[in-house]
Amino acid sequence: MAIRVLARPAVHNLKSIVAFQTPKPQSLSTVNQIPVSPKISPQSPYRKQISLFNLFQRHGFPPSQLHGFLKKNQFFQNCNLLELEKSLGILFSFQIPQKFILSLISDCPRLLEFEFLKKWEMGIAKLGVSGVSPFELDPDDVSRCVKVLKGLGFSDGTVDRILEEFPRVIMSNESEIQRKIQFLLGIGFPESGIDGIFHSLPGILGLGIEDRLEPLLDEFGKLGFSEDVVRREISREPRMLGMELGEMSRCLELLGTLKCRVPIKEKIFREGALRAGFEVKLRVDCLCRYGLIRREAFEVLWKEPRVIIYEIEDIEEKIEFLVHRMRYNVGCLIEVPEYLGVNFDKQIVSRWNVIDYLRSKGGLGCKVGLKGLIKPSRLRFYNLYVKPYPECEKLFGRFSRDVEVRNRHPVGLWKLMKPQKHPESKDDVKNMKCFVESL
Repeated sequence: MAIRVLARPAVHNLKSIVAFQTPKPQSLSTVNQIPVSPKISPQSPYRKQISLFNLFQRHGFPPSQLHGFLKKNQFFQNCNLLELEKSLGILFSFQIPQKFILSLISDCPRLLEFEFLKKWEMGIAKLGVSGVSPFELDPDDVSRCVKVLKGLGFSDGTVDRILEEFPRVIMSNESEIQRKIQFLLGIGFPESGIDGIFHSLPGILGLGIEDRLEPLLDEFGKLGFSEDVVRREISREPRMLGMELGEMSRCLELLGTLKCRVPIKEKIFREGALRAGFEVKLRVDCLCRYGLIRREAFEVLWKEPRVIIYEIEDIEEKIEFLVHRMRYNVGCLIEVPEYLGVNFDKQIVSRWNVIDYLRSKGGLGCKVGLKGLIKPSRLRFYNLYVKPYPECEKLFGRFSRDVEVRNRHPVGLWKLMKPQKHPESKDDVKNMKCFVESL
């Protein structure tokens, strides 16, 4: 089993965690310092600083920052270079991103204490894992927790995910975890499905039964959903148990007030109202992650219901393009929610390429906002920004050809009903002359 315990370093709380584990040492030189041989004179401060500079530079530290770093941390002048090099080797074996290591050492110099890191290396080795950065957990606690979780029947993958997503499980005892399992069994979930629920929602270990899980199931019942429906939907999507109290009611209230075409509403409710409410919750959370408040996120979904039937990845792609490429604020979605409901390639990327090109060439007489980019029909946008500038045809891509074909007028009836022409003979010409002369 390969446990990745907190592979993402928590820079903001390392100082308090490390200080909590043992008293702060006075200096690195007092910790298991190897005595200097009497035959070899100690290095001068200048030579020691050069050695430290070379050591940190070999491990990838930027030279531009090393001078200020060593000047700020004078205690490195008294440390043992051999142990310091071993400590750096152990620290890098935890696979922490290199850009964080300098900040970690600056905030918490004890990270380079050899005995401290050696304890972690030996503790993790006993568990049979490698390539981790486990600064927030004690090896003995991790070992005990893994044995408890495995003893309760969790698979290696689930144990791995629980430790990574919910490290506070280390502070829990076995009886608390058993209570959660018995609660799920008591409401009808099969024993074979318990592992999948904890794998999908490790945070369920932090939810109270009396103050959170039971009231949530009561809320589902008051909304008119039977126990069988609730059990089936939670089995399909265990993250539903992580919803806040009242959140499902608010989502269903939004769905009840939607004003959209019948085909869109049928797609929204194709898997039932409970599932539709959870899909609304996921998209509200997605919009909130990018800076909208919940009221604004609900407003966007009410104005543009097509967002509910789009995948989360598609919504994230559009918002990333809006913020990072187009340089618009995410608040623009409140005024132009249609941006999330149109096709990304046909109506966003192609139009932006044209507007961006014309803006760079000074071809726009006025500023084109997000509303002017999205709301015009394809034909109107083509006539305004593409047709007058032949070089924009290529930027608009194949969509310009589609508009050209649609723009052509059909053949008139006068051409289709034109009488057939016959060749004129000399007799016909002579008869016509005689007829005209008689008049």
